[in-house]
Amino acid sequence: MNRKPDQAAKGLRQFLDRDEQHAWLEGGAELPDAGERQDSIEQRIRYAPRFQKLLRRPQAHALFAILELYGRTCIPVPRATERYYWSVSCLPSTSDKPLVRVNASWMELFTLYADGDDLRARAIVHLSDFTTDGSLARDAIDEAFLERSVRAPGDLDYSFSGGSDLFVIRIRGTASIRDFLTVPRALRAVRRFNLTHMNRGRNAY
Repeated sequence: MNRKPDQAAKGLRQFLDRDEQHAWLEGGAELPDAGERQDSIEQRIRYAPRFQKLLRRPQAHALFAILELYGRTCIPVPRATERYYWSVSCLPSTSDKPLVRVNASWMELFTLYADGDDLRARAIVHLSDFTTDGSLARDAIDEAFLERSVRAPGDLDYSFSGGSDLFVIRIRGTASIRDFLTVPRALRAVRRFNLTHMNRGRNAY
């Protein structure tokens, strides 16, 4: 990016002002990113064995394709903000045994798991983006939209978590994960949740 980060601002606002964030959220802006990703030789060496193990998984090709789509469309200025405002963990050692997990600040954003030789995903979003009236009413979930956002209705289920505006969506199958991430309303919801947490400060992971 040509503009230097605003050190006085917090979180993503160091890179993008409110108008730029809103334009990106609504799909009306192509944001200039850094020319190259920030790299760390120490991290490469430390996590190389995990990465090589991931490469041997039958889901690897599909996983990298989904991650590329997610990073390109769901994270603003991904190269400029990687590591410090969002990150991907490879084979993290948590009890649910994910293949990869995307985090920002202290929050999980998106996780991919093995489902046989295929993938399943978990995305955390704002509940209000998936109700029929934009409310936090759990009985107002837009079931019809959720069913249309994936390849087959049985490919998606959901649950409620913690805070009143947290909504957990689970999607089964690479094709349905890709479909969900390319539906404009779903993509906007994923982007809005990511902006919320990238604006909270530096990445804890």
